[in-house]
Amino acid sequence: MPYQKEAAFQHGQAPKTALLFCNLGTPEAPTAAATRRYLAQFLSDPRVVEIPRLVWQLILHGIILRVRPAKSAAKYATVWTPEGSPLQVWTRRQAQLLQGMLGERGHQLLVRHAMRYGQPAIAGVLDELRAQGVTRVLVLPAYPQYSGATTASVIDDVARWALKTRHLPELRFINRYHDEPGYIEALAHSVRAHWAEHGRPDKLVMSFHGMPARTLALGDPYHCECLKTGRLLAEALGLAAEQYLVTFQSRFGKAKWLEPYTEPSLKQLGAQGVARVDVICPGFSADCLETLEEINQEARAAFLTSGGRAFHYIPCLNDAPAGMRMLADLVERHLQGWPTRERIDPAALADQRKAALAAGARR
Repeated sequence: MPYQKEAAFQHGQAPKTALLFCNLGTPEAPTAAATRRYLAQFLSDPRVVEIPRLVWQLILHGIILRVRPAKSAAKYATVWTPEGSPLQVWTRRQAQLLQGMLGERGHQLLVRHAMRYGQPAIAGVLDELRAQGVTRVLVLPAYPQYSGATTASVIDDVARWALKTRHLPELRFINRYHDEPGYIEALAHSVRAHWAEHGRPDKLVMSFHGMPARTLALGDPYHCECLKTGRLLAEALGLAAEQYLVTFQSRFGKAKWLEPYTEPSLKQLGAQGVARVDVICPGFSADCLETLEEINQEARAAFLTSGGRAFHYIPCLNDAPAGMRMLADLVERHLQGWPTRERIDPAALADQRKAALAAGARR
């Protein structure tokens, strides 16, 4: 695999640190064509679909990409904003806020966001950072709970870029924050604020994105980390076991996925006479199709048509101050040892360049 052309190096450049904040991704528009491109990349990732590649490619290109894009595009259209996809809008906003918060704390670093699938692509943003003289990169996947299909896939993509890069920056990764006290408290704060305005429900449902059940047997910690997040949030809210329920949404295909499933659980609660449920999605750092359409539209309808009387969706943390402070604290801790607070002396850099040129350097 050939190395890509390196950005021109010049002696006397100040070393720089960057934070790369990565989320899953989104189509560039709520159209069938854009959604097809996005789904083709997403569903071709062997971390996402662990089926023999040849068999899966036949299914993907022969069936799924012929049928699903138009249906998915129609769903995206129901949540699209004038600024674009909600996930893109919130992720960009979160990166901007992290830049400001960390700067206020005295850290000199660049903060950029990227998407694992779609744009801005991880490799492209890393190229831009290197061109700006970045020599250290801290990678923060936006996923609170670790999974091979999400967190590890981000690391894979960084690694693919690294394989083509001769002069690599120092790289660090933050793999999870599912049990960070600040994260749990930020979630609890959002729930308490909702209850202060709207009253309390009969049941709090915590819906996480689903994964095939076999991933748990294969050693993926995602299921355990979701359950721990749910337990810690319930404890922070003072809930008894019968007052909350952890479920898993977004099941795809006929195979068994992590249970209990969100929509059937909500139908059952409605049929049992539970009058009101509040649903929160602690596995998502920002609102997106899976929360705004799948939960706040489809799951809402499922509960209300099954006998439930009131359904409340509690938004993701998005740009909530408590959530952003938690992320800034997390980043700050993982930056330890890197000189992000040191002031660079321009005169010293000039002397370094002068010495390098005198020793025969060309730049």
